[in-house]
Amino acid sequence: MKFLASNENNLKRLREILKVLSKYEFGYLIEKIKLKHNIPFIGKSYQYDSLEELDESTPERLRLVLQELGPTFIKLGQTLSTRPDLVGRRIATEFTKLQDDNPPVSFDSIKQVIEHELKSPINEIFETFDVEPLGSASIGQVHRAMLKTGEEVAVKVRKPGVENVIKNDLAIMEFLAKRVDSYVPQLKIYNVPGIVDEFKRSIFKEIDYENEALNLKRFRNNFKDDATVHVPAVYSKYSSLKVITMELVVGTKISEVTEADGFDLKLIAERGAISYFKQVVENGFFHADPHPSNIYILKRNVVCYIDFGMMGIIDEQFKTELAELMIYLINNDVSGMISQLTYMGMIDENVDTRSLRYDLTDMMFKYYGTELNEVHGGMNELINIMRKYHIFMPRELVLLARGIGMVEETGQKLDPTFNAVQVGKPVIKKVVKKKFSPLTFADYLKKNVIEMEHILKNIPLSLTKTLYKLEEGEISIKIEHEGLEKITNKISVALILSALLIGSSMIMTTDNGVYLIKFPFLGFLGFGVSAVLAVILVISIIKDRGLSK
Repeated sequence: MKFLASNENNLKRLREILKVLSKYEFGYLIEKIKLKHNIPFIGKSYQYDSLEELDESTPERLRLVLQELGPTFIKLGQTLSTRPDLVGRRIATEFTKLQDDNPPVSFDSIKQVIEHELKSPINEIFETFDVEPLGSASIGQVHRAMLKTGEEVAVKVRKPGVENVIKNDLAIMEFLAKRVDSYVPQLKIYNVPGIVDEFKRSIFKEIDYENEALNLKRFRNNFKDDATVHVPAVYSKYSSLKVITMELVVGTKISEVTEADGFDLKLIAERGAISYFKQVVENGFFHADPHPSNIYILKRNVVCYIDFGMMGIIDEQFKTELAELMIYLINNDVSGMISQLTYMGMIDENVDTRSLRYDLTDMMFKYYGTELNEVHGGMNELINIMRKYHIFMPRELVLLARGIGMVEETGQKLDPTFNAVQVGKPVIKKVVKKKFSPLTFADYLKKNVIEMEHILKNIPLSLTKTLYKLEEGEISIKIEHEGLEKITNKISVALILSALLIGSSMIMTTDNGVYLIKFPFLGFLGFGVSAVLAVILVISIIKDRGLSK
């Protein structure tokens, strides 16, 4: 606790965290990580005597702990809600209930941040600026405004002091994670320090509004020719690390659209799914948190995504491999799925593929053996199976599975007959088909032309050198065999032993030389040496066999 003792605020915050843990019956955990005696106010206010006794209420109590501890811990829970592969489906589902609604900070504080970041008085940048925010979360809040040039915009501002709060809370999280990993063997499988480390990278990206602006621009460029999807414009001149100014979206949340308001719910569900599959298998850059609050519907049933702090990125090779995996999934091909997962490096020799095949077959029968519109939940089930067999899953794959699950759920609320697999199938097949087209091969040659040129240029020189060495007799073949030297030595000893036995037997039949007990002395000596060598050889063979086992 040295780093905590040097910082009174951190120590005070740690005590607050332990109080909340005790309040929600996690006192046993405090004892296990050996902090009870360092924090004397913790008493026996808990009812559990071991982690094995934790019951069905555990996920809910964990959520309440995070909710009460505030912004950084709420963000941790929201991040873990996207990682059922790490914490399990029940906890991940419970963490989706975490609310990020926070009281707004004063307008004066927001004004100071804007003027400091944009290097100008607020009234010189904006014609109007609403004092009351449109929304307030733990990291930032959004205000409606109008630029001097007349465009209506949404201005997202990072709250003052947030970065320091996050850094301090992360230091405490890292401290607690190491103690949990050291003192609670039952929780080692969750790799708690690894979870905190991943969260640390994620949250620092989220509070970097310059990174979000870049994400937004790239996403907008990917859909510039798609009239069914709208992406807000970013005003870079009025954006910075702590401020992002973007086009104001005037629409309806996808969860609130109705036919009475003139919306085509079936068309919206289809467009949302198609746009998501395009993000994944065509662009390799997808919205990692497409829940209903982040999708608006504009006039003419146009889909509009907002909030680009959390994005998933996959490269060209993984895109194609993922599309092929989806084709096997769509075609109900379990053998193909296992082969593809092996090819992608997710399954190794330690995985029981026989049992995995049975579970995947059961899953396929459950979700794909009935009507097409009953496929809902298949992605969640697939993640559960992969987690059960400790199959390595890249973070992007888990984010993607969660995203598809959200799109699927939203689509079915809009249209009960909606089937995400059926809608996405043409997009996925298009990507797989593209892999085998002559244009793709030509593109591959173009990208690798320099490397190929180097190889072709070196072939004649390498061939000439090899032929010259062969002609001069300079090429030698070296063969190595593990343990060959030991085998050779044993063979040599066996030959010597055989020679001694034969020689000693012949001497025993002669009448010459010195005698010992009516037999030639040299014969006795030969048999004695043979016996010693035989014992050594037998012991050596037995020893080697023992080591090989």
